[in-house]
Amino acid sequence: MHPLPEIFLLGFAIGLTGALAPGPTLVATIGAALRGGWRAGPRVSAGHIAVEAVIFLLILAGARTGMAQHTGVISIAGGIALVGFGLLTLNESRAAAIESRSVVFAGSPCAAGAVTSASNPYFWLWWMTIGGAFLLDAFSGGIVAVVAFMAGHWSADLGWFTFVSTAISRGGRVVSPSAYRMILTACGVFLILFGVSYLRSAIL
Repeated sequence: MHPLPEIFLLGFAIGLTGALAPGPTLVATIGAALRGGWRAGPRVSAGHIAVEAVIFLLILAGARTGMAQHTGVISIAGGIALVGFGLLTLNESRAAAIESRSVVFAGSPCAAGAVTSASNPYFWLWWMTIGGAFLLDAFSGGIVAVVAFMAGHWSADLGWFTFVSTAISRGGRVVSPSAYRMILTACGVFLILFGVSYLRSAIL
């Protein structure tokens, strides 16, 4: 079993690569911040985390009822998905930019976070492959290891979306387009390298 701080940092790193990627939840955060200030970030994160908490509990329930018997297959699928998401991130990084444009979502920022997460097909694909594999891997170390991984994952979501909403509400740019592309490129490389490493450990 890996040390809990290491598991937390792994969850944070993996979560951050997902949070940083352009998507509807990021757009919802920007739109809500333009209307409601910096508090929009934590509120959008809360809706996003609520949806993930349900998935988290379902995966844990599956692990307790025999899902763990297929850990090898799920781990291989997770490794392949990591490489795939890394390649997609590299492709997106070539022209990615964080645009400060208002997008209207019905309801509260919390609801916007939940709706944009649940309606995003990449969100579900991530949890059926990468997220499920990591949770089952952490589950082998006990419930405390699983909690450490998810705490890191959710800290990344909360930290990034709060940073975005704070920068937008103050009228500033989150990061320059070139810096954002460099960050995404680094995330893509990280996902590919980690995916290859994860595949090796799952196969060998």
